[in-house]
Amino acid sequence: MMNMGCKKTQKKPMQGANARQVSFSKRRSGLFKKAGELCTICAVETDDIIFSPGAKLFYSGHDSVEDVIIMLGHRGKPDAATILEAEAHQERVLRDLEKQYSDLLEQLEAEKKRGEELEQLKKEGQVSSWFVTPVEELSYEELKIQHAAMEKLRGKVLKTMAERLAQGSAPSVAANSGGASDFPVSNPKAAP
Repeated sequence: MMNMGCKKTQKKPMQGANARQVSFSKRRSGLFKKAGELCTICAVETDDIIFSPGAKLFYSGHDSVEDVIIMLGHRGKPDAATILEAEAHQERVLRDLEKQYSDLLEQLEAEKKRGEELEQLKKEGQVSSWFVTPVEELSYEELKIQHAAMEKLRGKVLKTMAERLAQGSAPSVAANSGGASDFPVSNPKAAP
């Protein structure tokens, strides 16, 4: 009975500098991609240092090249303190990533809520159509109304900025992110 499985192929150096360089370029990006996937899936850090056939350095990873070289200089079995330090560093990185993820989820929820509120205002007729209609679809009159409203808003923003600068306090983005706007709420088609 004949075995129809995969045949083992011999790996041998490619002939021709051009062919080696092309193959190196293609495989290098694949290797860096796989290393990135390993980092994501296993919550580990990798550092990849590769020298091309032309002796050019390529690097991908979390640490700086100097840190990797220093770490490689300490060959042998790491002591308990080094292992604990590495684990503590990994925990800090993981906590930072979890915090970033949590913050992004909160921002996403806030934006969803603002979108729902805008949709509700739109349904109630409190938001004019020029606010949600693409500019290309607005009539000349609607564009004039939009321009005037934006100029009014710009004036208010500049005035508020000047007042806060005069008071010596920096404007707070968090305090002004409630979603309120000074846009007109009337129907622009009713304007003369």
